[in-house]
Amino acid sequence: MRRALLSLVAMLSLFTQPAAHAEGAQDYGVLIISRERLEIATSCEIGIYLQDQLAGRLFQEQSTSFNLPPGRVTVRLRQLPGQAPGCLPGIDGPNSTTVELRAGQISKYRIAMGQDGLYLKRAALQY
Repeated sequence: MRRALLSLVAMLSLFTQPAAHAEGAQDYGVLIISRERLEIATSCEIGIYLQDQLAGRLFQEQSTSFNLPPGRVTVRLRQLPGQAPGCLPGIDGPNSTTVELRAGQISKYRIAMGQDGLYLKRAALQY
């Protein structure tokens, strides 16, 4: 009987401990960047640079996400050279977006194109 009671207590503690850890504070923010087909007319690959380092590549209708420490991150976009005709590297413009991330926050952006080239446009999160 005593052994069964100890086993039951041990099993109950397994179910209660993960919930306490799951509710703990996260030490990163999530940055989601997507490329909608209608926003960008080119089929060329687009490079995503975080703090001036190539961190991701997107083709049409793709998205990527980054788990980043809280704080400011600079995002720059650039058309990358590719095997498809006409996919030449884009001119590096002065356009960059600074995103402020908070721990536990999810921020979503879409890639868009304007007169000054590629830029990020805030997007609504869909659950």
